[in-house]
Amino acid sequence: MAESRGTWKGGMRFEIEQDGHSFVLDASEDFGGSDAGPRPKGLLLSGLIGCTGMDVVSILRKMRVENYELRIECRAGLTDGYPSVFDRIRLDYIFKGRELPVENIEKAVRLSQEKYCGVSAMLRLAAPLEWRILYERV
Repeated sequence: MAESRGTWKGGMRFEIEQDGHSFVLDASEDFGGSDAGPRPKGLLLSGLIGCTGMDVVSILRKMRVENYELRIECRAGLTDGYPSVFDRIRLDYIFKGRELPVENIEKAVRLSQEKYCGVSAMLRLAAPLEWRILYERV
């Protein structure tokens, strides 16, 4: 079971406790906050990056793939009106390194997206989720 607890700290700020860690959520000044922390929708995207990223790294480790850097960028479009929800999500997996094993990388990302990443599966129920792999050779 997943659990999280939030305590209102004034303004639009909430202190969140999860798995023994704490962090602050806040709104921008335009929406009555003090910009002291990330926004909830952005954290959904961060959770997506963390979930799929951990999958990919774990799969590549099992394939004995080493000597690469990985950056994942995520963008989502929002609907107009209220509630404003994601209407599309795109993930860019950016691998950097020499002699990158393209087949292994593509397999790892595909397995994450099609089999393992629960956050991807949940968000895909709300909006189309596209992904692509980019390579930066050094």
